[in-house]
Amino acid sequence: MTNNDILRRIRYAFDIKDNTMVDIFALADSQVTPAQVSAWLKKDEDDDFITMKDKELAAFLNGFISFKRGKREGAAPKPETHLTNNMVFQKLRIALNLKADDILAVFERVDLPLSHHELSAFFRKPSHKNYRECKDQILRNFLLGIQRQMRPESPGN
Repeated sequence: MTNNDILRRIRYAFDIKDNTMVDIFALADSQVTPAQVSAWLKKDEDDDFITMKDKELAAFLNGFISFKRGKREGAAPKPETHLTNNMVFQKLRIALNLKADDILAVFERVDLPLSHHELSAFFRKPSHKNYRECKDQILRNFLLGIQRQMRPESPGN
């Protein structure tokens, strides 16, 4: 999945307006313009489309954590310069304050049953022997499950 696709899916699932997107970036001490947000959200084939970098998505996800859970004391965490699907999944889990059973229920909404062991492998350190890379399909299904949970009335659910 591309960073732009992840941003579009989060925006749609939570029905976040462009101005709120700018505010979410600001929560992570990252300044973006509404024009930048609009360009990131455009379809890939659009002339005004701009590819979102890992650091920009990391800043958004850090801001999203503050947006959903409240700003922490001290300086905002620095956005990572390289993101993996596991890191995106972890940041979404933190932002939404999801426990293992909550995440498994999200996957059941999209008919993708996972065990507790499979799920915990995604959140381990890469050096751990039971670490498992989060593939695009898993992240895509997680975001679809969140969308179905947050917007049950939307088409395609």
